[in-house]
Amino acid sequence: MPTDYKLAAAYIRVSTEDQVELSPASQLVEIRKWAASHGYIVPDEFVYADEGITGRKVVGRDAFRRMIGVAKTKPKPFDAILLWKFSRFARNRDDAVMYKSILRKQLGIEVLSISEPMAEGKMGIITEALIEAMDEYYSINLAEEVKRGMEEKHRRGELQSTPAYGYAVEHNVLVPVEPEATHVKELFRRYAAGEGTYPLARWMNDIGAHTHRGNRFENRTVEYILNNPVYLGKLRWNPTGRTRRQWDDPEIVLVDGKHIPLIDQDTWDAVQKQLAATKAVWKYHGHPAEVQKDWLSGLVRCSNCGTTLIFSKPHYWKCNNYVKGRCPTTQNISDVLLKDAIIRRLQADAMDSSGVSVNVVRASDGGDTALAALRSARDSAARKIDRLRDAYLSGADTVEEYKAAKAAMQRQLAELDEQIAAAEKKSVTLATTKALQKDIRATLKTLTSETASTQEKYTAAHKLIDHATWNKAENLLQIHYRLIF
Repeated sequence: MPTDYKLAAAYIRVSTEDQVELSPASQLVEIRKWAASHGYIVPDEFVYADEGITGRKVVGRDAFRRMIGVAKTKPKPFDAILLWKFSRFARNRDDAVMYKSILRKQLGIEVLSISEPMAEGKMGIITEALIEAMDEYYSINLAEEVKRGMEEKHRRGELQSTPAYGYAVEHNVLVPVEPEATHVKELFRRYAAGEGTYPLARWMNDIGAHTHRGNRFENRTVEYILNNPVYLGKLRWNPTGRTRRQWDDPEIVLVDGKHIPLIDQDTWDAVQKQLAATKAVWKYHGHPAEVQKDWLSGLVRCSNCGTTLIFSKPHYWKCNNYVKGRCPTTQNISDVLLKDAIIRRLQADAMDSSGVSVNVVRASDGGDTALAALRSARDSAARKIDRLRDAYLSGADTVEEYKAAKAAMQRQLAELDEQIAAAEKKSVTLATTKALQKDIRATLKTLTSETASTQEKYTAAHKLIDHATWNKAENLLQIHYRLIF
């Protein structure tokens, strides 16, 4: 490689918003041609490409962010970043100015467009700023045009989203697909007849149904289907973005679709009336504030699916996935019995903690002078290897002397590492019993206190207990402790 050549990186970005004359491969070819004629070389490891990604934001442009990270390393890895056009770098003036300023002023790396050569001095600055402004205008204007096109397409009843459950797409029109269509009809019929979303989700899972993403049904999945007017023959679109379950959002535009509806107007009206009544009841009878934060919250898990138990009126804890219809095991247990079982388990482990499950988060020397001495000897041996290297580099030792001395010190390091590992294991084992029993007693004192607040009990329990599992069928409660010492 000629010594007068400089290294450069190539950044290529192509997205659906762009009308680029060249493919990514062709852009790279042109960039390398330009680089060769201007004293640069672009190695393969410095080629960064983001495809199918907009340039209006840096978020999601992994190659761009990786390139900036590499550019910040010392010494600087390349002298310039080469682009097919400045619009490849960013379509947002704020991002363009910020990143170009970092690269040019702080890192000494130029950002060059091979198809938009800039004049030297002040005119080059003005020209580049004009190009950045035009790129941002193009991006904003294109977004508005796309939005208008989508709105017109929606008003014509044409599909512009993934098909809802119960439908597939043929020639850009929704068509019913079995057995999903029959499932949808049955969901509407049963809900209108008085069944809730939870038993309906359980029914869907029992018959082996899955969403289009392959997930099991939850009560909120059923609720989404029941609120979707696509089954009435309508298409719903929100020009401001996703609906996010705000069914009454005034921005939503409803039009007649070109597809076959799965339910009639009477069934739809009956279901909507039932949904409104259910929503009103839950809004009035919401969970009281005092049960929203309990010291057990997030602590106990279902032994079947692993999700946490949640409080359920009037005084029970149940598997969260069971409540959603995703787990077949309720694991329900009364609040009083669950807390009493945990307290009794803590009391037993405070007396004898042998055989308990403990997750050691951090271990210190705990005053173990022997372990401290081993670690000190290990640090000393590591420093000796550094001094041996310095002696060799300065010419005080021959290469043979350096190799022999280094091998001997490395053997000593390996022996010390084994001794330290054994000592740490012994230290943790000895400290675990005493430290754990001490922590359990302190936690018990807080949990059984009549004056401790719920927040104090929550903090104490969650500091000690990593998690607990409850198996109702076997009447088995297991506690996994977290030990920090």
